[in-house]
Amino acid sequence: MRGASGGGPCCCKFILTSGLTALFLWLSLSHSNPQCSIREFYIPALNKTLNSTKNTTLYFELKLSNPNKEKGIYYDPLNLTFFDSTNRSHALGRTIVYGFYQGHQKKALKSGNIDFGEAVFRAVSSNGSAVFRVDMVTKVRFKLMIWFKTKRKTIWVGADVQVNDQGSKVNPKDVKLKSMAPVIEGKLRILVNLFALILLNL
Repeated sequence: MRGASGGGPCCCKFILTSGLTALFLWLSLSHSNPQCSIREFYIPALNKTLNSTKNTTLYFELKLSNPNKEKGIYYDPLNLTFFDSTNRSHALGRTIVYGFYQGHQKKALKSGNIDFGEAVFRAVSSNGSAVFRVDMVTKVRFKLMIWFKTKRKTIWVGADVQVNDQGSKVNPKDVKLKSMAPVIEGKLRILVNLFALILLNL
């Protein structure tokens, strides 16, 4: 009789451990990546109406949205690289936007500027328009609970930005930065760990 009753605590421990593991599994796999886009993109030197090419600074504004209903996002510094063509043959410069925390279903606007110098004119065509390439790389962590955060995940996105002869982006809408790297979610690794944990509790 004593041996038969000893299975109760072990059974409860197994159920509790499996339940917590399943919860963390669901939380880890159900998040969505942040949505990133370029809201403003302006280079005064390319604005023909100013009759001046001295100010070769790019002024930009990023919009970052957290689509997750119950998960915040911790951003590492956002590393931006700008090129004078879509094939990334020449980098015009690099700059950093400081990291920050974003609550669930929140949006953030981050402004910055970088001086390209005379190299900016390499992107200009004969009609005064230009096409720039923008790549952004950062790492994010998802806040699943008050005390639990996921491991850092690399976000690598980019887009081509068309600029008119007034130095502004042609598309009045936000230019979406699309994924540039293969998505490696690691779901198989998590499932294997879950299966191993269940076996250890049997």
